[in-house]
Amino acid sequence: MDEYTADAFVNRDEPIPIVTIPANETPSSDPPKGKRERLKESIAGPTAKLKDKVQDVESQGKNEYGYSLQDRLLTKLLQQILPEQEVEELDLPPDVRSSKYINRPSFSLPLMTNNFRRFNARIGVVFVFQNRVERLLTWRKPSHTLSLLAVCTFVCLDPYLLAIIPVGCPLFFVLVPAYLARHPPPPQPNNAPYTINGPPVAPPSTIKPAGEMSKDFFRNMRDLQNSMDDFSTLHDTFLKIMTPPTNFSNEPLSSTIFIFLFLLACVLFITSHLLPWRLMALIVCWTGIAIGHPKVQQLLANHEKHISPHREHAQSWLDTWISHDIILDAPPERREVEVFELQHRSSGSHSDEWESWLFSPTPYDPLSPQRISGDRPKGTRFFEDVQPPRGWEWGDKKWVLDFQSKEWVDERMVQGVEVEIEGERWVSDLAPAEAEDPKAVRKGNVRDWEEGDGTGRLGEWRRRRWIRMVRRRVVGQSSDSVGS
Repeated sequence: MDEYTADAFVNRDEPIPIVTIPANETPSSDPPKGKRERLKESIAGPTAKLKDKVQDVESQGKNEYGYSLQDRLLTKLLQQILPEQEVEELDLPPDVRSSKYINRPSFSLPLMTNNFRRFNARIGVVFVFQNRVERLLTWRKPSHTLSLLAVCTFVCLDPYLLAIIPVGCPLFFVLVPAYLARHPPPPQPNNAPYTINGPPVAPPSTIKPAGEMSKDFFRNMRDLQNSMDDFSTLHDTFLKIMTPPTNFSNEPLSSTIFIFLFLLACVLFITSHLLPWRLMALIVCWTGIAIGHPKVQQLLANHEKHISPHREHAQSWLDTWISHDIILDAPPERREVEVFELQHRSSGSHSDEWESWLFSPTPYDPLSPQRISGDRPKGTRFFEDVQPPRGWEWGDKKWVLDFQSKEWVDERMVQGVEVEIEGERWVSDLAPAEAEDPKAVRKGNVRDWEEGDGTGRLGEWRRRRWIRMVRRRVVGQSSDSVGS
């Protein structure tokens, strides 16, 4: 194994430190599968899962890293075994990450392996930069950190100097080191002054990926694993701190934060031009860099026991203020829902009995799209099977017959029906021989509906409307509880 790779950016100093947060010891759990993933698994089964892992051999051959004969044969075999058709999404919105909508290769284990090797061989420059920033902020060399503070001070006091940073960084950190690499100093110190004039005496510096069997390659893997652990720890800690007060699991606390942020936004909208932004940026910059000093860190650790009582007192005051001033006792929203009881008979003769058909969310009137297209009504056979809308629960104990038949007939502009003014309030279809021409009805030459008592010549269908109150379901409350 080689010690290092020449002309490669690799962190050869101490490993990247792992962020440690004692309060967060629970490993992060995978998020629950969404509706799309569950639907795919239930329809396609393991075949669809395995098909997503197959990569087209021709597109893979374009990669600079060739695959072994075994990988090619295995991929080709899987392509011959698995079906060609894709799993339908069944009225689900398209996933922009799907291979149907982007021209990118799907998941492939050989491609993933090659990409990881290429990535790990070239990621060393990121870890070198990260390590140098950490050494700079932790005061390893105070002269370097003080130089950073000087630069930050100039930028904070004169923000126009920010335009120099994109120009100065390539100048001092790329071009000057590259020139010195071609004009190196003498190998041994002597009394002769060192000059950079004259022709170059060394080849230009280049950046090459780390060799796969070198120690630099494994140093990159070491730093990569530590960075992944850092990201997971910081991600879980951030969610643990920010999610409870902002996701309205505690509605009074989240409402308080919302009110404070809204008022702060309004105040800043008016007074932001009056604030000393340069002084504030300078204080924040010096404070952030000074906190990284070892003595400051030790001082903060020693004063933690003095800070905790004040934190608890502030938390107690905030809880008391929320309990007295933030009141969230609004009752759940209530609405009225409807269902139509449909009855049917084969002809309009009075000798035929009406047969209970089903309970439908639509009245299935003569000019409804379902009737015109020849479709049968949709619904449930029994009253007990009618369920409230999703996210709602019943607000009273039973259904109530709607005695205002004329009102819902007029609201829906139902035509070609007879409305019972008394009795059971059925709204029946007129018999075909007595039904008016729909064109004449639309022109306004005849009435949209007729009043009757249900003894005339009627059509095959009749319906009546039932209503019931529902209310929003509250999380943690039983859905079977029904108000009186």
